[in-house]
Amino acid sequence: MARTFEGKVAIVTGGGSGIGRSTAVAFAKEGAKVAVADISKEFGEAAVHAIGKSGGDAIFIQTDVSKARDVENMVKKTVQHYGRLDYAHNNAGIDGEFVTIVSCSEENWDHVMGVNLKSVWLGMKYEIPEMVKQGKGSIVNTASVAAIIAFRTMGAYVASKHGVAGLTKTAALEYCRKGIRVNAVCPGVIRTSMIDTFINNQAPVEQAMVSLEPIGRMGTPEEVADAVLWLCSDAASFVTGIALPVDGAMVAEGNAFPPMPE
Repeated sequence: MARTFEGKVAIVTGGGSGIGRSTAVAFAKEGAKVAVADISKEFGEAAVHAIGKSGGDAIFIQTDVSKARDVENMVKKTVQHYGRLDYAHNNAGIDGEFVTIVSCSEENWDHVMGVNLKSVWLGMKYEIPEMVKQGKGSIVNTASVAAIIAFRTMGAYVASKHGVAGLTKTAALEYCRKGIRVNAVCPGVIRTSMIDTFINNQAPVEQAMVSLEPIGRMGTPEEVADAVLWLCSDAASFVTGIALPVDGAMVAEGNAFPPMPE
């Protein structure tokens, strides 16, 4: 897909690290101008610097994706700087605490829902009107295999990601005749800093994570980014309203895999 997105503009939330950073870099390599949105100024500016060093065009917009004013500002600044908005990858997310439903605190629930689910609604709320103005656009939301199957001690996360899948389908139905396609990617176990923090250099935990993947390894952020770019491209022009697993057959195996160690 050499220079597939030449002259186009993309927003990537959570673009300072992990899947978001890989997607931002991939968009830039394909010719898009990229607004990197992240709550971390350090990570966001580092991503923009890396894109610039590779010859790409990117700006950083510090954004708390759970706050309406920040998300509205993110879209406004992008359009002011680049003149349009063609693609959005609403990707920012957290895992929250690993606790049972009964042990989950209200603070944990609200924080996970704010970053993972409310942020996707807010993103589309402000992104879609800009795309409607030009009669075309594509949005990809980051869900998770946890939008399709469930995991113990991850109730808030699972609920938030099921919500992302539902919002994605609803938005696709509401705006498909306006030229806007809305899809979600559902990554499996992807080797990101979030996963590394969870593993915490513990070999048994790392092996348990790998064992969840029938393919025999964790995925990479770049593999998810490739799926995001395909969904945004004209090659996926008849694809909207799907939650696409990018998961090494994890969903296909379903609940057959063993529980994580306590």
